[in-house]
Amino acid sequence: MTTRLIYFAWVRERIGMPQEDVELPAGIETVADLLRWLQSRGEGYEHALQYPDVIRVAINQEHVDHREKISGAREIALFPPMTGG
Repeated sequence: MTTRLIYFAWVRERIGMPQEDVELPAGIETVADLLRWLQSRGEGYEHALQYPDVIRVAINQEHVDHREKISGAREIALFPPMTGG
Protein backbone atom coordinates (compact mmCIF):
# COMPACT_ATOMS: atom_id res chain seq x y z
CA MET A 1 0.00 0.00 0.00
CA THR A 2 1.26 3.45 -0.89
CA THR A 3 1.46 6.03 1.88
CA ARG A 4 1.80 9.75 1.26
CA LEU A 5 4.41 11.43 3.44
CA ILE A 6 4.06 15.20 3.81
CA TYR A 7 6.86 17.35 5.20
CA PHE A 8 6.44 20.82 6.74
CA ALA A 9 8.72 23.81 7.47
CA TRP A 10 12.40 22.97 8.03
CA VAL A 11 11.71 19.24 7.77
CA ARG A 12 10.61 19.90 4.16
CA GLU A 13 13.58 22.19 3.50
CA ARG A 14 16.14 19.68 4.75
CA ILE A 15 14.60 16.69 2.97
CA GLY A 16 14.23 18.76 -0.18
CA MET A 17 10.64 17.99 -1.14
CA PRO A 18 7.17 18.82 0.19
CA GLN A 19 5.78 15.29 -0.09
CA GLU A 20 6.32 11.85 -1.54
CA ASP A 21 4.43 8.61 -1.99
CA VAL A 22 6.24 5.56 -0.60
CA GLU A 23 5.77 1.85 -0.20
CA LEU A 24 6.74 1.22 3.41
CA PRO A 25 8.95 -1.83 3.87
CA ALA A 26 7.92 -4.76 6.04
CA GLY A 27 8.70 -4.19 9.69
CA ILE A 28 7.74 -0.51 9.74
CA GLU A 29 4.91 -0.69 12.26
CA THR A 30 5.05 2.48 14.36
CA VAL A 31 5.82 6.16 13.89
CA ALA A 32 9.18 5.58 15.62
CA ASP A 33 9.98 2.81 13.10
CA LEU A 34 9.08 5.15 10.25
CA LEU A 35 11.36 7.90 11.53
CA ARG A 36 14.29 5.47 11.88
CA TRP A 37 13.69 4.15 8.35
CA LEU A 38 13.48 7.65 6.90
CA GLN A 39 16.79 8.59 8.56
CA SER A 40 18.44 5.77 6.61
CA ARG A 41 17.23 7.10 3.23
CA GLY A 42 19.93 9.71 2.75
CA GLU A 43 21.71 12.75 4.05
CA GLY A 44 18.75 15.15 3.81
CA TYR A 45 16.52 12.78 5.76
CA GLU A 46 19.22 12.13 8.31
CA HIS A 47 19.75 15.87 8.82
CA ALA A 48 16.01 16.62 9.07
CA LEU A 49 15.37 13.80 11.52
CA GLN A 50 18.58 13.85 13.57
CA TYR A 51 16.49 14.54 16.70
CA PRO A 52 13.43 12.38 16.06
CA ASP A 53 11.95 12.99 19.52
CA VAL A 54 11.13 16.60 18.60
CA ILE A 55 9.31 15.71 15.37
CA ARG A 56 5.52 15.95 15.58
CA VAL A 57 3.52 13.50 13.48
CA ALA A 58 -0.05 13.33 12.21
CA ILE A 59 -1.63 10.24 10.70
CA ASN A 60 -4.60 10.95 8.45
CA GLN A 61 -4.66 14.52 9.83
CA GLU A 62 -4.70 13.51 13.51
CA HIS A 63 -1.71 14.17 15.77
CA VAL A 64 -0.29 10.96 17.24
CA ASP A 65 2.42 9.71 19.58
CA HIS A 66 5.57 8.05 18.20
CA ARG A 67 4.31 4.69 19.55
CA GLU A 68 1.24 4.86 17.31
CA LYS A 69 0.79 2.05 14.76
CA ILE A 70 0.84 3.26 11.16
CA SER A 71 -0.82 0.33 9.40
CA GLY A 72 -3.50 1.54 7.03
CA ALA A 73 -2.28 5.15 7.08
CA ARG A 74 -3.02 6.96 3.82
CA GLU A 75 -1.17 10.11 4.86
CA ILE A 76 1.55 10.78 7.43
CA ALA A 77 2.70 14.35 8.04
CA LEU A 78 5.95 15.31 9.78
CA PHE A 79 6.28 18.68 11.52
CA PRO A 80 9.07 20.38 13.42
CA PRO A 81 8.27 21.57 16.95
CA MET A 82 5.57 24.22 16.90
CA THR A 83 5.75 27.49 18.77
CA GLY A 84 2.98 29.85 19.73
CA GLY A 85 2.53 33.36 18.59
